[in-house]
Amino acid sequence: MEDTIFTKIIKGEIPCYKIAENDEFFAFLDISPIAQGHTLVVTKLQNDYIFDLPDELLGRMMVFAKKVASGIKKAFPCNRVGVAVIGIDVPHNHIHLVPINGVGDLNFKAERVKLTEEEFKATAAAISAAIEW
Repeated sequence: MEDTIFTKIIKGEIPCYKIAENDEFFAFLDISPIAQGHTLVVTKLQNDYIFDLPDELLGRMMVFAKKVASGIKKAFPCNRVGVAVIGIDVPHNHIHLVPINGVGDLNFKAERVKLTEEEFKATAAAISAAIEW
């Protein structure tokens, strides 16, 4: 199986704005965010469909995502951190975590937020620093 763009990011072959990682999971900023702080959580195990993951791995992924979401909420005060699993564009399971204040804020058809490299770096650093492990 050919490596996905996410596997290449995990391996360091493609740069990213990393938020956190452990032996099983990797979190990084979406480069085309619908809101500042929009983060992706992926497994290091490459598979296409999130609901094909073993139950135990999916459960650990959600716990990892919960910690990242807590960091997002602290770094970017919001009403909630929205969660979306779409899995259409990249054949590698992933969870979108997006700071939102209302249901309309989780709109993947909306115009994307434009951030500078400095803003991306500051966003990643703020979320990383706010995560409590």
